[in-house]
Amino acid sequence: MAAPQSPPEKMMFQLTLRRRGISDQAVLRTMEEVPREAFVETGDLGFAYRDSAIGIACGQTISQPFVVAYMTEQLQVQKSHRVLEIGTGSGYQAAVLSRLCREVVSIERYRTLADGARKRLKKLGYDNIEVILGDGYDIPEIAGSFDRIIVTAAMEQIPEKLTARLEPGGILIAPVGPHHGVQTLVRLIRTETGFDRKELVDVRFVPALPGIAREL
Repeated sequence: MAAPQSPPEKMMFQLTLRRRGISDQAVLRTMEEVPREAFVETGDLGFAYRDSAIGIACGQTISQPFVVAYMTEQLQVQKSHRVLEIGTGSGYQAAVLSRLCREVVSIERYRTLADGARKRLKKLGYDNIEVILGDGYDIPEIAGSFDRIIVTAAMEQIPEKLTARLEPGGILIAPVGPHHGVQTLVRLIRTETGFDRKELVDVRFVPALPGIAREL
């Protein structure tokens, strides 16, 4: 087994987040507490705390730490909140969110990733996360509504089926744009009259595809 991350590497991880503008102390504390090395492949352990995306199974990625922290900060999660995540991946973003809210429901279209994340999160003791194999474009009615929604894959547009699941005052964050190019991180806030939309920063995410993947 590879040696755990060195303290200087972890220290630089935190310093980079602060230098890039992450200021929410709860988010910074959570980013420090969640063991990122537990969510990457064995061969990538040495790069776990580097500020870059890392490949995982099924052609997907674990987002770079800054993007995880930034999206989490922009969601303004509170302890009482119920959060929906579209795109479980390794389970890292769900783990971060779970320390800040009441419950996370995470949808993943790849069975391999869903099963792996479920086992990993259980082993680490993140017991307020439910990982569901499903279609992020077609959330089951039984899932109910949410205070916050985070999408961790690129959507060409945000479907109404998703925004309809937001509670009044709820916030949704998603990368919106072409599947194979640069997207813009968009924040929607549900108001009494509709949605306030704000474009935040440019990002690059793998595509959010409809349906459940058949082969994996």
